[in-house]
Amino acid sequence: MARLRTLLSTALAAVVLALVPAPGAYAAEGTIAHVEPTAEGLQILVSVPPDVEVDLEQVSVTIDGQIASAVAVPAATTSQVRRTAVLAVDTSNSMEGPRFAAAKAAALAFLKAVPDDVYVGIVSFAADVTPSLVPTKDRAAAAAVVEGLTLTKETRLYDGVLAAVTMAGVEGQRSLLVLSDGADTSDTDLEVVTQAIGEAEILVDVVALQQQGLAVEALTALAGAGGGQVIPATPSALADAFSREADVLARQVLVTAQVPAGLAVTEASVEVTLETDGGPVTAEAFTTVQDNVPEAFGPSGSDGRSLPGWTKYAGIGAFGAGLVIALALLVPQRSRPMTVVDRVSRYTSPAAGPAAPRPEAEAALTQAKEAASKVLRRNKGLEARIAHRLDGAGSDLKSSEWLLVHLAFFLGAGLVGVLLGKGSLVVGLLFLAMGAVGPWLYLGLRRSRRRKAFNSGLPETLQLMSGSLSAGLSLGQSVDTIVREGTDPVSTEFKRVLVETRLGVSLEDALDGVAERFESKDFAWVVMAIRIQRQVGGNLAELLDTVAATMREREYMRRQVAALSAEGRLSAGVLGALPPLFLLYLLAVQRDYVMPLFTDPRGLLMLIGGAVWLAVGIFWMSKLIKVEV
Repeated sequence: MARLRTLLSTALAAVVLALVPAPGAYAAEGTIAHVEPTAEGLQILVSVPPDVEVDLEQVSVTIDGQIASAVAVPAATTSQVRRTAVLAVDTSNSMEGPRFAAAKAAALAFLKAVPDDVYVGIVSFAADVTPSLVPTKDRAAAAAVVEGLTLTKETRLYDGVLAAVTMAGVEGQRSLLVLSDGADTSDTDLEVVTQAIGEAEILVDVVALQQQGLAVEALTALAGAGGGQVIPATPSALADAFSREADVLARQVLVTAQVPAGLAVTEASVEVTLETDGGPVTAEAFTTVQDNVPEAFGPSGSDGRSLPGWTKYAGIGAFGAGLVIALALLVPQRSRPMTVVDRVSRYTSPAAGPAAPRPEAEAALTQAKEAASKVLRRNKGLEARIAHRLDGAGSDLKSSEWLLVHLAFFLGAGLVGVLLGKGSLVVGLLFLAMGAVGPWLYLGLRRSRRRKAFNSGLPETLQLMSGSLSAGLSLGQSVDTIVREGTDPVSTEFKRVLVETRLGVSLEDALDGVAERFESKDFAWVVMAIRIQRQVGGNLAELLDTVAATMREREYMRRQVAALSAEGRLSAGVLGALPPLFLLYLLAVQRDYVMPLFTDPRGLLMLIGGAVWLAVGIFWMSKLIKVEV
């Protein structure tokens, strides 16, 4: 069994690492900037290092380890692969003076240095986002647009980047060069922008004009999502920064390689080697090399007969079950604290020693956690959201551990959908959606229950704190009293407050953290009252008594409203859950009866219409039964 757990752990680590999106494929000396399968062959754009003379007659390409015939030409001499560069220029008032003049000069230098075959577009952003110039080869028109840029207030950086990504289109190699000297002032989330950049697969480089702190962190996230870099610059160095970006496009080489006959994969490792006087320049990437696998490698046996249909489901089921079991084995188990008797027995019994180490399993678990951590580091917004929900739900899991558990649930739901739907795409997608949303709903439910328990126990907590203060204890000692005599989750959170104060955080800030985690307006008012009392003085114990009495009255009113609306809430739950649950029941016991809903276009329209009206009804009933107190 231990060997089986080790093998499953190692296999899972390999699968999770394979799911982590690899960063930009940078070789030791060169970079593969773009790969595009075409009828003429695999078009590969390679960026070579500066000050290197490449011998285009000596080029070699391997695809999935197989040698492929290839030819190379300067990218600027051909139009087989469209190259698009979009300039996103900050035109906020903070650019006024020498900065704006230097920015215009740098943009004009870029237009002069960029190769003639590159389409150039321009987006300006300030209070408004203006698509000033759609991608074009007309350098005169682009220069006129740059000269006509004017300054206004605000800095809608994120909206400007989104507009530039949209302007770049979806064809060929696309790059985005952003110039900004300030932080974003729009309502757009950074996560939305980084996700759009990742989905568009566009290279993003950012020129940060005399910025620091949080503004640079946001720009780093934008550049990281696009596989680019942040280039710090001063007004005097802007022209050099823009010229270097144009020089990258000028140095690109277009390599056309023929995919080896019989290659049975759509994605493979591509390695390009170009000879130079100083030695070979090598670039490597794992990418799509062909759109479809040749038919000879379809799901048929060697004698031409098709495999039985049940083998597909059996294979999917076996793989999914193994993966879910492996994930379950890898999730750290939260063991109970050892008692004194357990410790004495462990160290006095000759047969009871520490468990034998499992280096392979521990290494696999570490790799899986590191892979999940890499995914979260690429998306700081997701990591912060997961950590916030785990804190609110009172879970001891880390963000990376929760991501592994979520992945296991997602794969398990997909497996159940495939088996119940017998290959139906709609059923599979439905269960995958449930697997993606279900864990979040579970965390939200736990968080809601914990918040309600905190709010309901708050009046008694304040009463206990008031009594401690009246007895002559300090505010810190009264918090310690609540830790020792209070109930969960109040005692747990106040224990965290004590730990934070011992680490140097002020008591008011630590209590503010509790109010923020539970989103409790009542407790936020309590913290505000404590702050005011510490500044101007007064009887804090009497104040807490008054606040506690007010909260009791409000809690009484809430419970009265909940009792009066219980019938409506129960009706909403039953009416909302009955249709999907009954559909699942029919899929299990009377499949042929309901399959026309998924196979016939009219059935799909009925499903979509029913889902829409069901959502409208649930929303309307929730609004009717929700009463703010």
